[in-house]
Amino acid sequence: MPALSLPRRSLLVVAALTVGLSGCATVSQPVTVAETIATTPSLSTLNSLVVKAGLVDALKATGPFTVFAPNNDAFKKVPAKTLDELAANPDRLKAVLTFHVVPAKLAAAEVKNGNVKSLQGSNLALSKAGEFVTVEDAMGQPPEIMATNGVVHVIDAVLLPPAPAK
Repeated sequence: MPALSLPRRSLLVVAALTVGLSGCATVSQPVTVAETIATTPSLSTLNSLVVKAGLVDALKATGPFTVFAPNNDAFKKVPAKTLDELAANPDRLKAVLTFHVVPAKLAAAEVKNGNVKSLQGSNLALSKAGEFVTVEDAMGQPPEIMATNGVVHVIDAVLLPPAPAK
């Protein structure tokens, strides 16, 4: 068997290292909307509320779901009194959080101007301008985050559902 030339031997070593190291690389696994919220640092406040409301398993379900996820800065705009009331009233907290969820997968490209029914039961007004999605008065922060069971749109405001009819 003839000896390999130095350049050819170097090429084989580089190829073997590339194959070996690519096997060690961390490959991100597809995750649910619940796991997406839990692992996105700017959604840590939302995640803690989703946990408190007992909605994690629901958001890990098959779906599909579109979650309009208020970022941490959005929660800072909510009066402390309102947040305290939500923390003290699990049913109200669940209503507010499910108002941010649509039981369908709505990628930005699929959003049409109009109303969609939230998981809470009330309508949400959606609009789109270019790649920007607006839900009620909240502006989406591109890009959307795709998940195995839906999509997460990070938004800049907390949405409050209409008061129940008396």
